[in-house]
Amino acid sequence: MKRQQTSSLPLSGGVYLVALGCPKNFVDSEVIAGTLAAAGYPPVPDPEEAVLYVVNTCAFLPQARAEAKRELDAACRWKEEDPRRRKVIAAGCLPEYDRKRGDAKRDFPAVDLWLRADDIARLPELLGGAVPAADDASPAWIYNETTPRMILTLPHLGGLKIADGCCNRCSYCSIPDIRGALRSRSITSVLREAKQLLDCGVREITLLAQDITAFGHDTGESLAELLRKLDALPGDFVMRLLYTHPAHYTDELVDVLAGAEKVLPYLDIPLQHISDPILKAMNRHTTRAATEALIARLRERIPGLTLRTTFITGLPGEGEKEFAELAEFIRDVRFERMGVFTFAPEPGTPAAAMKGQVPAAVAEERAQLLMRRQTARMRRFHKTLIGKKFRTMIDMAEGDWAIGRSSMDAPEIDNRILLPRRRGVKAGEFHWVEITGTRGNDLLGKAVKR
Repeated sequence: MKRQQTSSLPLSGGVYLVALGCPKNFVDSEVIAGTLAAAGYPPVPDPEEAVLYVVNTCAFLPQARAEAKRELDAACRWKEEDPRRRKVIAAGCLPEYDRKRGDAKRDFPAVDLWLRADDIARLPELLGGAVPAADDASPAWIYNETTPRMILTLPHLGGLKIADGCCNRCSYCSIPDIRGALRSRSITSVLREAKQLLDCGVREITLLAQDITAFGHDTGESLAELLRKLDALPGDFVMRLLYTHPAHYTDELVDVLAGAEKVLPYLDIPLQHISDPILKAMNRHTTRAATEALIARLRERIPGLTLRTTFITGLPGEGEKEFAELAEFIRDVRFERMGVFTFAPEPGTPAAAMKGQVPAAVAEERAQLLMRRQTARMRRFHKTLIGKKFRTMIDMAEGDWAIGRSSMDAPEIDNRILLPRRRGVKAGEFHWVEITGTRGNDLLGKAVKR
């Protein structure tokens, strides 16, 4: 595993990499960067220095596909300046999404290589035309600890993808078609990569998967077993979990989460809805009663727990009654962190063909209402934190200010703590911070002794 700043390869003939989408996709970007660097194509910060322009795309929602196409358009315009020397690679979820549709390939004929997941390990050979690209089969590959990878985040942060694909088959979701069925790495493989990350100076490891709680369902292992062994690794580091499914929590997993020293008390559980008829239509494999029981158990067992969730408004069949039930539930549970998406009818998914489609404007109005209430609720909660102390990871310390995060906030997703920089406060280290106030959605603090 290599870091960008330690690469000794020449900058000529470099790669300009655009990484879009979620943290899982960012790990794939790092694998692509490492694979290309090992083949003699190091990353460069300016496309004018590059011979390869790679766009690692997201295709989960229409907005993500639109962003990917804008970036591909920029890449193709870059290629036009020197078409004999420059090549464009489209990687990530859009090539997978497009394999049954062909729209993107038609719209971007200047793209030299549509890199599917199963192609990443063979990327150097594909560039030379030595092997054909993957066929239209569903993705089956996942990287492991032996795959070249270049860490492109802040030096003390590292994502660790423990599985790829999904078998949940939520009715609104195209991820199983894009990323394939669940395929878990072995616990041995994950442990080896975790040690590599720690040896590279990572202090906060984010464990990643479409459904991290499904880890091992296909191999006979389990997330509880994995966490127990990761927690036993030596060193002063912490772990964060993204993302969990409410139907897949077991008593053993809750016990491990409650007793682990290095797993942060932060759980991202995308609930998507709470009305039983909507949950059934979503094929979420759970009920309101089961969800409420799980939340109560987690709150009881894990002190100081931060619950992050997401909801979807506007699924077909969501009337005023179902929406009111959702709004009331959110008000009562008081999630520390929350996001809301509007339903998008993804082609080929069961929900796209359901009766009772909700007008997009209504779904958007509902989503905005929930987020306005959540923002106000979160800011009131932040004011209750004034005077409390939190062990905080300092992400940046430059000039007069430092920026950190407590266990409540995932990097690039949640909020920050802003504090005056004092002697000894360094990026990549844990410091105790007392909350002194708020600024918008962020917290203000000062470095203190425990």
